[in-house]
Amino acid sequence: MTVIPSTTTTRSPDALLDPPPRWPDLIATATDDSLAALAEVTGRDWSRPAHGLDWTCRQTLDHLALGLTGYAGLLIARPTDRYITLFASLDPQAPVRDCLDGLRIAATLAASTVRDTDPDVRAWHPWGTSDATGFAAMAITELTLHTYDITRALGVPRPPPDTAAAAVLARLFPEAPSGRRPSDTLLWCTGRAALPGLPRRVEWQWDGTVR
Repeated sequence: MTVIPSTTTTRSPDALLDPPPRWPDLIATATDDSLAALAEVTGRDWSRPAHGLDWTCRQTLDHLALGLTGYAGLLIARPTDRYITLFASLDPQAPVRDCLDGLRIAATLAASTVRDTDPDVRAWHPWGTSDATGFAAMAITELTLHTYDITRALGVPRPPPDTAAAAVLARLFPEAPSGRRPSDTLLWCTGRAALPGLPRRVEWQWDGTVR
C-alpha cells in the first residue's frame, strides 16, 4: 500500500467532522449530483476512454452499477475472505440515459443496506475488511470519482462535491494532507491530479479497515 508523506496530518474517521456524516444521506446526495452531471452528457460519445482509465465511458458506467451493488451485497453476505458471487450489469442495448436509472437503483440499494446494517457488522474487501460506514465511503468514492472520469473525458468535468469528499477522506484516507479543498485532495489521493508541492500519485489505495 502506498504511504502518504509523513508531513500530513492524521485524520480520524467521523470524529473529525461536525456534525458526523449521515452516510446513507451522503450516498443519496452524491447519487443525485452524479446523475445530474451524467445526464448533461448523455448525448456525447460514450465510446471514448474515461479520463485516466482503460475503460470507455460506457464501460465505466457499467463498473459503477456493478460496484455499488457489490458493496451492498458484501454487507448482506458478510464474507470473510472473498468477493460475492452476484454481479450486476446494465443492459448493453439500452441508451445511456436509460441506464442512469440502473445506476440510481444500485446506489439506492447501497444506501438502504448501509442504513439497515448494524455498526458491528464486518465484511471482506481487498483494501481492508470494513463496516457499513467504510462501504458507504467506498460507494461515494466510486460514484463521485468515476463521474469525474466520465464527465472530464466528455468535456464537462464535475469534481467530487466537497461535503462528500471530506467524509471520504476522513474515513478512507486517514493521512491525507489537510488545509486544502476536499475535492482537490480526493483527486490527489486517487491519482487524478497533483497538489501544490505534491506530484500526482502513480500508485494509490484507500484504507477501508475499521479504526
